[in-house]
Amino acid sequence: MPNPLLSILVVDDAKFSSVMIGRTLNQAGYKDIRFANSAAEALKLLDERSAGILLADWLMPEMDGLELTAQVRQQDEQKDHYTYIILLTGKEGDNALAEAFDRGVDDFISKNAMNEQLLPRVYAADRLYNTLIRLLKEKQLLTRNIASLESRNQVDSLTGLGNVRYLKQMLTSNLKQIESRGGTLCYLLIGVENMAALSKQFGRQIHKELLCSIARRLQQLVRPLDVLVRIDGNHFALITLLDDLQECTPVSFKRLYDGLNVKSFKTSEGFINIKAGISLIGLNAKALPATPEQLINLATQRLPDSYASGRIDALRLNIPSQ
Repeated sequence: MPNPLLSILVVDDAKFSSVMIGRTLNQAGYKDIRFANSAAEALKLLDERSAGILLADWLMPEMDGLELTAQVRQQDEQKDHYTYIILLTGKEGDNALAEAFDRGVDDFISKNAMNEQLLPRVYAADRLYNTLIRLLKEKQLLTRNIASLESRNQVDSLTGLGNVRYLKQMLTSNLKQIESRGGTLCYLLIGVENMAALSKQFGRQIHKELLCSIARRLQQLVRPLDVLVRIDGNHFALITLLDDLQECTPVSFKRLYDGLNVKSFKTSEGFINIKAGISLIGLNAKALPATPEQLINLATQRLPDSYASGRIDALRLNIPSQ
């Protein structure tokens, strides 16, 4: 059964031909039929409202059917739509048809056999178009679902650690905890100063191997309840809670610094040494209010000092932010 609501656009500079096609389609049950006497007019109508099937004459002045097809495909891409394009042609030969298929045409109707071919071809296009639209809608739904999952995802797929989203959530949670229960929050930003050079020297795969190896070693060095995340291809972060701000010192985290800088990492290219730096921000309830973004920015600003000095750069906040 034809879909009476299927939108069909007929494009032909010969008015008599358009009238004949429209009458045949209307008698077959199709109600949404529009007409254009040029490719330019057709594009204007399609811009206002997309069509399911486009029936266009191959040979038209100013812009032929192939050029029209190219323009329609661009519109389809912008609208995430698909228009089933059938060209009306008197051309014969495999070369001409092959060229048209390469340019994005879906089917042909020979002008010499219009009466016999028009409805069967349109019926077939009707069925295929419904399938294509269903697939497009499923793709759009899948894309939205993936975007929704990504927006809620808190795990780094490469290392299995938390990601930046998880880091901000946990900073927020821990800041609330020290405000209500006391204690000290220590935020550590861990960077690899020579990672870019190593990646350039050994390639992307070794870069990934190093990130996974660093993640595993850090997991061995931190406490079970500490929050460890990977920020990007060069940085990790750690959140740990201590009883007293005086404990939030470079000495308390020397094991992390030495664990990264003293012992090399095994990769498929052999053992590789990294040059890591750590910036440390510590604060207790007296330094509140503070936001995750403030802590992250402070640590980022101070990390170059750790690279330059060859030791952990520490800052303790124990007075309210001004």
